[in-house]
Amino acid sequence: MAVSASDAAPAAAPTGARSRSLRIALIAPVWLTVPPLGYGGTERVVSSLAEELTARGHDVTLFAVGGSLTTARLVTFLEAPPHPADPGAFADEIFHTLSAYLHADDFDVIHDHSGFGPAMGAMLGGRPPVVQTLHGPWTVLGRRFAALVHDKVNLVAISRAQAAANPEVRYAGIIHNGIDLDAYPYVHAKRDYLAYVGRASPEKGTHLAVEVARRAGLPLKMAVKRADDAERAYWDEVVAPRLRGDEEIYEQPPHAVKWDILAHARATLFPIDWPEPFGLVLVESMACGTPVIARPSGAVPEIVADGTTGFLRESVDAMVDAVGHSDTLDRRQCRALVEERFSAAVMASRYEALYTDLVDAGDGESRSVLETGGLVDAGRFTGEPAGPKHGV
Repeated sequence: MAVSASDAAPAAAPTGARSRSLRIALIAPVWLTVPPLGYGGTERVVSSLAEELTARGHDVTLFAVGGSLTTARLVTFLEAPPHPADPGAFADEIFHTLSAYLHADDFDVIHDHSGFGPAMGAMLGGRPPVVQTLHGPWTVLGRRFAALVHDKVNLVAISRAQAAANPEVRYAGIIHNGIDLDAYPYVHAKRDYLAYVGRASPEKGTHLAVEVARRAGLPLKMAVKRADDAERAYWDEVVAPRLRGDEEIYEQPPHAVKWDILAHARATLFPIDWPEPFGLVLVESMACGTPVIARPSGAVPEIVADGTTGFLRESVDAMVDAVGHSDTLDRRQCRALVEERFSAAVMASRYEALYTDLVDAGDGESRSVLETGGLVDAGRFTGEPAGPKHGV
């Protein structure tokens, strides 16, 4: 086990933050570093949450694999992420998560982002309370697992759409993911190309992004993940034959390159074909002042304000038409929406409230959304434009 911690004193809590300090354990997935070097939305969210909670004066311990970086106390049990195709990878995941839970008595609350950790958390009897954020889509296995633990740990959905897809379990809250706004500077002046950021997969609609860009007559810059066999096969068989040859393709680029792609694009394409549980790239794009053209599936309508921060369209024809109108949108409104609803600060405040409610209750039992007040605001976006203070 390796332990590291910043020697600096905790930063003063920002206005509106709770002054009570909690001992918080954050258990990250084992598959990538925190933050990730390239692709990895869950790990990026965990990193943002760890940094924000630490800045507010909480005693945060991040359990993550070696190579992770944080201002919180870092505890690692594995030197590097296991490869998912390795036959021993599942054992590594269990080892990582169980090792973290063996320190449960050291914390006021455990916030688990791993896959099967709540099975261990369910055995604690609510002391300390365990919060489990559901980062992925509902699967048959996931439904069975949640049915066993939902009344013993505190499940948090990352969107109303995700929660509605499985009404058979109790949710302690619905808390949207948030990002570090400083990592996504606002850029007002755009260039004449479209962006695509995501996995190469049919559910992400990678081939449709290529089709939309081709028919709109605009260049396409792509930051893609083509790591496993299925992703490579889909790319070779479905995406590659549609390419014109003038696309700029980046394989899991570092954050700075991804930001540059998103920040300077006329619009970001998100032509998904599945019930997206959140869609972090939507928030990342809008934070840069870049509107999104997306299919209105899953959580997308909760994130993109149609006609204000982007366009929600079902067909390729409609998305191509929307490209032609994307320059009519006020890009400052894109940034303002993220500041109002999807910042790391907003996310951390909601988790703070949930942690405190659970610790004060003392029993750690699972609570419903209405009991905790954790349901996110369902109203329409009404924020003021952020203005050019965020960048050039």
